[in-house]
Amino acid sequence: MDWPDQYKRGVIMWKVPRNIKMNDNIVVREDEFAVFYRDGKALMYIDKPDRYALTSQNAPIIGKLIQYLSGVKQWAEVYYLQRKPFDVKFGSKQPYQFRDKDFGIVNLRLFGEARYRVSVPENFINEFVGTLNYSTADEISGRIQEQIVLLTYDVLGDLKNKGTGVTDLASQLTTIEQFVLERAKEHFELYGIELQKLSGLYISMPEEVQKAVDQRSSMQVLGADYMTYQTGQAMREAASNPSGGGAAGTGVGLGAGMGMGYMMMDTMNRQRAGPPAAPGAAPGPAAGQTPCTACGVMIAAGSKFCPHCGATQATAKPCVSCGQPVAPGTQFCPNCGAKQGTVKCPSCGKDVQAGKFCPQCGGKLG
Repeated sequence: MDWPDQYKRGVIMWKVPRNIKMNDNIVVREDEFAVFYRDGKALMYIDKPDRYALTSQNAPIIGKLIQYLSGVKQWAEVYYLQRKPFDVKFGSKQPYQFRDKDFGIVNLRLFGEARYRVSVPENFINEFVGTLNYSTADEISGRIQEQIVLLTYDVLGDLKNKGTGVTDLASQLTTIEQFVLERAKEHFELYGIELQKLSGLYISMPEEVQKAVDQRSSMQVLGADYMTYQTGQAMREAASNPSGGGAAGTGVGLGAGMGMGYMMMDTMNRQRAGPPAAPGAAPGPAAGQTPCTACGVMIAAGSKFCPHCGATQATAKPCVSCGQPVAPGTQFCPNCGAKQGTVKCPSCGKDVQAGKFCPQCGGKLG
């Protein structure tokens, strides 16, 4: 009794059609395990290639199996397992909801390839045949794919808790693969499987999030902020689609391109030097602009993120003295030096907003 070659192609497990009993012969090849199974558990397995006669004369080699077959039930099922590794592709059936600090909840899907092999035949049969009642290789492969996806989700959850955002995942795919392989050792031991390799991991994001990630990556490569990047994009579109035709169209397109070039240069100069101060007046931000709370570059008021450094912008409050925007948590105004926050009035003793005079009693503060 052996495993016919026509049944071995791409199949990890094959069950012998009939039960074996005393005086049967079992053939085990170099690339196979033969596992004997009865009453919901594996009795033993043979991993050395040879022809085995199930007789009492062969007891020194298969004595344990002879004990089982010489009892009341003188039969057992035989499952052949392949020893070679198998390659399998996996992918998430349902999206993984990743909560990102910039984009909110993002639905991620992942795909990849893995290589595995049977490492402990008894565990393999007990888990897949005895516990899960699987009988086909497709069922086994499907289970392994699901477990790899779950392990990857588990790793993504840990990275998210450590502050990793969706924009960082593309640069950490190799790291994620190594984390999954490390956790797979203990996880797949129950199944009698060794996960040998994980490769080609790809994590996809919704189209609008992917566009934002691509745009941010381009800005970082070019060393440009949002306004400069957008101006450059407009120039390229104008150059590739000049209005009109002939010489007139060329002139219009060239003029538009030169005009946008001057606009981009002016934007970059203003961002480096800041807005000019009015004669005789203290320098301050231009109308509709406020300094970034991280790098100090003037940006549009109300921006959630700095287009220059990408830092999150908290809501600025006006200075209690000069009225200029002051970043939250700042104790002194960077424009006039006035103390911010709450102080105790020396006259009435009440806690009031920092300023020049107490709003309760009119006494001078500080």
